[in-house]
Amino acid sequence: MILQLLLLVVFFVCAWLYLKWSRVKNYWLKRGVPHYPPHPILGSLTFLQRENPSVWMRQLYKDFNAPYVGMWQFWRPALVVNSPEIARRVLVKDADFFRNRFLSSGKSDPIGALNIFTANDPLWSSLRRRLTAVFTAAKLRSLNGITISKSKAFVERIAVDSKKDDPIDLRTICTDYTTDVIGEAAFGVSSNCLAEGDSIMRKVTREFMSFDLHRGLSWSSIFFFPELVDIFRFSFFPKDTIKLLRKIFRTVIEQRGGYEKEVKDARDLLDALLKIKQEAVRDNEDISEDLLLAQAAVFLLGGFDTSGTTLCWVVYELAWNPQCQERLYQQVLELKRKIGDRGFDSTVLSDVGYLDCVIKETLRIYPPMGWLDRIASKDYKIDDKLTIAAGTTVYVNGVSMQMDPQYFPDPEVFNPDRFLPENERDITPYSFMPFGEGPRSCIGMRFAYQTLRQGLADLILNYEFKVIPDSPKPSDIGVEKKGMFLMPDEKMSVQFVKRDNEFVNKV
Repeated sequence: MILQLLLLVVFFVCAWLYLKWSRVKNYWLKRGVPHYPPHPILGSLTFLQRENPSVWMRQLYKDFNAPYVGMWQFWRPALVVNSPEIARRVLVKDADFFRNRFLSSGKSDPIGALNIFTANDPLWSSLRRRLTAVFTAAKLRSLNGITISKSKAFVERIAVDSKKDDPIDLRTICTDYTTDVIGEAAFGVSSNCLAEGDSIMRKVTREFMSFDLHRGLSWSSIFFFPELVDIFRFSFFPKDTIKLLRKIFRTVIEQRGGYEKEVKDARDLLDALLKIKQEAVRDNEDISEDLLLAQAAVFLLGGFDTSGTTLCWVVYELAWNPQCQERLYQQVLELKRKIGDRGFDSTVLSDVGYLDCVIKETLRIYPPMGWLDRIASKDYKIDDKLTIAAGTTVYVNGVSMQMDPQYFPDPEVFNPDRFLPENERDITPYSFMPFGEGPRSCIGMRFAYQTLRQGLADLILNYEFKVIPDSPKPSDIGVEKKGMFLMPDEKMSVQFVKRDNEFVNKV
C-alpha cells in the first residue's frame, strides 16, 4: 500500500513538472517571440561560467534579426531588447514602470544588497538623491589636484617599468592608477601604489579583480537568480576583502571626528556618507554602518576596474591605430604648449575634443557592462504584438546595438571620428549608452571621464604606444568567462617609447 502511494505521488509530481515545463518552454512561442530553445533546467543560462554574458548577448543579436528576443532565467521568462526605440521607452520615457533592477543580493550579504547599484526602491531613490551632490561638475573640479598628481605618478611608473625585462601588464598598471585616484579622491586614504608598488587600497581592489569558481557562481546567482544567494550564502564582494575595507572605513571616519562631527560641505564620498548618517539621525531614520560601507565598496569596485580596464583598451587600440594616436598626440601637445606648466585638469582638457572621441569609441566596442536589466512593475505593452507581464525582467542589449552596422558602419573598425560633433549628432539615440540612460544611469560617469581624460592626456604627451611583435589584435583578445563585465582574460602589453618634445623631461 505504501509503495503504491509513493508511486502515485511520484506520478503526480512528474505530471505536474511535465505540464509546468510544457507551459514554460512554449511561453515565448505562444507569443510569437523569437528565442533559442530553453534548457530543461537552466533555461537560457547555459552560457554561465562558460561564456561572458556580453559575448552571449552579441551572438543572440546576430542570430535573431528582431527588436526583441525571448529568454529564460531558469524557468522564469525574460526579454532581451535589441531596439534603441524600445530601450528609450524602458530606460527613460516609461522609466517609472521599470525603476528596479532584477539583479540583487540577499539578507546574508548586506554589503552586496544595500549598495546603490543593486538596491531597489525606496532605498535606491533615497541613496541616489543624497549621493548625486558628490558628483557635480564643481565638486569634481576640486579633485583636479589629486588626479594631476596621480597622472604624473602614472607616467613615472611607466618609465621605471619600461626598463624591466617583462612587458608592462596594461590592466595591472592602469588599475594601479585608478585605485590611487579613487583611494584619495573618494576616501581620503593615501594610496601610492603607482610609486610604491602596493597600498592598502590596492590590496582591496586586487581581490575585487579575482574571479574563481565560487565568486563566478556568486555573481551568476546575483545577476540571474538572486533567490540562490541566501541559500548558498553567496556575496557580491569577497568577504575577507570587505573586512579590510570596513577597517579602512572605520579608521578614516574616526580620523575625521566620528559620525557626530558635523559635515557642512561634502568634500568626497566619505564626507557624503557621514552627512547621510547625520541627516538620518535628525530625521529619526536608521542608517546602519553596513549601508554606508556598501556605497563605499560599490563605488570602489565600480570605479577602479571599469575605468582602469577602459584605459587599458584605449592604450592598446591606439597602439594598433597609430594614425588615431598621432592625431590625439598633436592635439594634446598643442594644448600643453598653450597652458605651459599648468597640469592637465578637467577644465583645459575640454579643449581636446578628440580625446573624448577616442574614449567614447573605446567604450562603444568595450563597454564594461554591456547590458542593462530592469523589472516591469506592471503589465507593459512593448508593441502592438507583445505585452509583457508584471515582474518580467527586461535586458537592454546595449553591447550589441553598439556593434550594429545599421547604427555604426564598419563597427569592428576603431574609428573615433564617429563621435566628432558633426558626426555624433547623426548617431541613433539610445544605440550608444555605455553608462546607461535614464534615472538609473551611472552616477559616477563624470568622475570616470575625468579620470580617463587626465590619465590618457599625460600618457600620450610622454609616450608613443607601439605594438609588440606577435601581440594579438584587439579583436582577438579574449574576455573573462566567469565575471559579468567585459574584461580581458589575458595579459595586454604595448611598448612605451618616450617622446621627443619639450615637456617630457619636466614630468
